Amino acid sequence: MSMNQTFKRLLASTLAVGLLSSQVAVTSFAAPKETKKKDPNFNLSLMHINDTHARLDNVAKRVTAVKEVRAAKPDALLLDAGDIFSGSLYFNEFKGQADLEFMNLLDYDLMTFGNHEFDLGSSPEGHQALADFVKNADFPFVSTNVDFSKDEKLSPLYKEQYASNPKDSKIYPSVIKKVNGEKVGFIGLTTEETADISSPEAVEFQNYIEEAQKAVKELEERDVNKIVAITHLGFDDNPEYDNDLELAKYVDGIDVIVGGHSHTQLNAPVVVSADENGKQKDSTVIVQAYQYSDFLGTLDVQFDKKGKVIAQSGKLIEIKGKSEDPEAAELLKKYSSKINEIKNTPTGATAVKALENPRSSTGGVSVRNSETPLGNLITDGMLDKAKEYNPNVVMAFQNGGGIREPINQGEITYGEVLTTLPFGNTLATMKLTGAEIKTALEHSVSIAPIENGGFLHVSGMKLSYDSKKAAGSRVLSMEVKNADGTFTAINPSQEYVIATNAFTAKGGDGFTVFKNAYEQGRVTDLGASDWENLRDYVAELVNVNPVVEGRIVDVGR
Repeated sequence: MSMNQTFKRLLASTLAVGLLSSQVAVTSFAAPKETKKKDPNFNLSLMHINDTHARLDNVAKRVTAVKEVRAAKPDALLLDAGDIFSGSLYFNEFKGQADLEFMNLLDYDLMTFGNHEFDLGSSPEGHQALADFVKNADFPFVSTNVDFSKDEKLSPLYKEQYASNPKDSKIYPSVIKKVNGEKVGFIGLTTEETADISSPEAVEFQNYIEEAQKAVKELEERDVNKIVAITHLGFDDNPEYDNDLELAKYVDGIDVIVGGHSHTQLNAPVVVSADENGKQKDSTVIVQAYQYSDFLGTLDVQFDKKGKVIAQSGKLIEIKGKSEDPEAAELLKKYSSKINEIKNTPTGATAVKALENPRSSTGGVSVRNSETPLGNLITDGMLDKAKEYNPNVVMAFQNGGGIREPINQGEITYGEVLTTLPFGNTLATMKLTGAEIKTALEHSVSIAPIENGGFLHVSGMKLSYDSKKAAGSRVLSMEVKNADGTFTAINPSQEYVIATNAFTAKGGDGFTVFKNAYEQGRVTDLGASDWENLRDYVAELVNVNPVVEGRIVDVGR
């Protein structure tokens, strides 16, 4: 082959490769890789808990539930709406530090204060336990309408300005958190009723609507258009004080309310889309997860680019069905072993005789159809405690279904009191007319002598009825006890203040008349746990010897 031919072939080859490269480059340029358009909407995922009241026996299962949600939604925030304090032996012994160890383990994001967080204010140590709780927390607190400035233990922990980078172990009036690049604002509200039902001492509570409005305005001025209120107001509690439904109506700009205090089981979120005048407003989504860590609440909210809620879904995850997290279960042992010891601790009282808790399926004497010494003891204790809060309380009612076990003769222990009243119901007062009291008592004896969990044991009054008469027409007489020990007929048109447990006060066991009073704002939850009331009352008596004394008489038997 001549040099000329070789040169021509090399040139042809070079041109071919160049042409091929040019074609590839052109093809690549003509079809660039597509870029995915960013979703203009924003999704916020929340987990929420409220009113655990130092119930830690199921905490290892709570840990599992939280971990499962985080595995599916790594950016979900964990919020607490208050009342960690008071209600179990764990609190009595460890003053919140046991609960806090598990909250730190679970990496909580934010908490607001419940009324029970202030229960120890009148103790010699004041709010030392609450201050220690805050100091040892690996998360910040948000509290918008509480003034801590006059309390020497809490004021150093409070920062007067909002925080965009909140520090652990500090309290802020509002918080801004970055979630997936978006600003989310948080405020925290505690019921003003705390001043009446707890012991805040120098800590003061300001109007929730006014303080919320100011905080929301401040957040919006900082370009925050997605705002969550963590509240301890109650979903539908006494509107004369405060509640979440009123907050949603009166304060524009709150998108989500994570609530507590009323122990309300909202199986699905409630959406408020009308203001105080009934006019259409941007939606506010309200959630609450019952009590005692029985459920872990979850909520997913979708916002448009203007911060308006355009979609939401939420549910309660039942804790009892979960397996125990091994690490948490092991950690709990150092606390539960001590609690098991305390259950054998004497109250300082002695039962002169066994206080039976009879049951009968044949119409015989039962705690659910008849006056019993134990029922009298419990209601006397309720009345005694309620009078400490409100001297005008004259009667107390306890549903028989809430009395679960007898008390043995001899030394009365903490454990016995707890098994007799295991539900941890709080004490409530209620304003009722004499006519409404009669309606309640008619319901109480409506199926007697058949057992009824709503059969009411009473203190401060006497009742006679005829179980042979038609339901609704059985009550023959009802009298209220006077200060001098005499009795006066209850006047249908007169108003009386009575005490009962919060379960009954909200309409439990079918007490519609109580439910109506609750919805009309005539109920005040005092927050005092029933088993603690009984423990304190028997300790005062020392020798405990209640008897059947004709408080409830069925003339038909």
